[in-house]
Amino acid sequence: MLRFLFDQDTWQEVFDSLSKNKLRSILTMVGVWWGILLLIGLLGSARGLENSFNRLFGSFATNSVFVWGQSTGIPFKGFQEGRRVKLSLSDAKKIEENVDGIEFVLPRSQQSTVITRNFLSGSFQMAGDYPLLDNLQKKNLIHGRFINQNDIKDRKKIAVISEEAYKQLFEIDEDPIGKYIDVNGIVFKVVGMFEVGNVNMGPSTDVHIPFTTFQQIYNRGDEIGWMMITGKPEYNIKQIEEDSKLLLKNLNHIHPDDTRAFGSFNLGKEFSKLTGFLTGMQFLTWFVGIATLIAGVFAIGNILLITVKERTKEIGLRRALGATPFEIKRQIVVEAVFITLVAGLFGIISGGWILIALDHFVGQGEDAAIVNASVSIAVVFAALLILVILGTLIGLIPATKATSIKPIEALREE
Repeated sequence: MLRFLFDQDTWQEVFDSLSKNKLRSILTMVGVWWGILLLIGLLGSARGLENSFNRLFGSFATNSVFVWGQSTGIPFKGFQEGRRVKLSLSDAKKIEENVDGIEFVLPRSQQSTVITRNFLSGSFQMAGDYPLLDNLQKKNLIHGRFINQNDIKDRKKIAVISEEAYKQLFEIDEDPIGKYIDVNGIVFKVVGMFEVGNVNMGPSTDVHIPFTTFQQIYNRGDEIGWMMITGKPEYNIKQIEEDSKLLLKNLNHIHPDDTRAFGSFNLGKEFSKLTGFLTGMQFLTWFVGIATLIAGVFAIGNILLITVKERTKEIGLRRALGATPFEIKRQIVVEAVFITLVAGLFGIISGGWILIALDHFVGQGEDAAIVNASVSIAVVFAALLILVILGTLIGLIPATKATSIKPIEALREE
């Protein structure tokens, strides 16, 4: 078989067959070319969307749920409906110790406040936080550092401010690190500045201070604003949310069927919806691309059937001179695979250029919807393998038709 493929006469015959009707040969290849181009283009675009999605959420612990207290909706154990529910540090500790699948529980508190510096001032959202926040919701620090454990332990009066807060409180090009800001008469030293990203989970925050410092200056004691619960990757975050709420109801004497007492936002559930959408889009892309490829390959089969009919005398003469049915089949299958592969390679190259153009025009910048649109080498090889298989199978149809022609009848054909 290899000797046959490297035989000059074999390829001379293939080229002679294709050159007899150049326009028909080109149009035959268009279907396969378009199918592979569509497959590469759509798969690359889907990957670009996935990359953009990962860039937006890559710094977040996505298997997480946010829980906060609201007002009760059902009277229970002597408490009236409408009782305000307040979460506490002990609640967070109990959840971390008793709910299966918990990786982290991060308590947080927040307060709207006026901050001044010299003659500049502004109203900002200030939060009390632990260093763990920077691991679960990575802060894009421009200058300085984030809160550390010593800040928590010593209740230090330090602050990490957003770029927006910097613009309102500092002069242009002024270095904020080491400078002081006034928060309701209490002086805080700025130790870091962060850039606000395109996606913010939970309430937006302009200023972060140590959690212990926040609790002290606002006299919050054990009370917290809300908590971020992060589950281990192998656990269902929806089940963790339900278990956590049930435990909180028991701890705070709330009816088990009360749905108003606690509010929540399940980031893991929403994230799984988006990843499911991306998976479905990739599946649809493969389906559409392969369906288009099959349609194009069938067109090649139909054209080869016409070619076989036109070459009836030639095939009859070859049979009369001793060519075996296998040799006739082999020649036609080689023609089918050759046409399919050439069209496919042009499609891969065209698809690659489209992805390069897509990345150049819409894949640049922080707000790019498609980032690094591309396909892997494995996908390219898979597409080529599919082409070879389809080309071989479709080539067998006209090849079988050719070998069914009897030499005598073929030579009599007008």
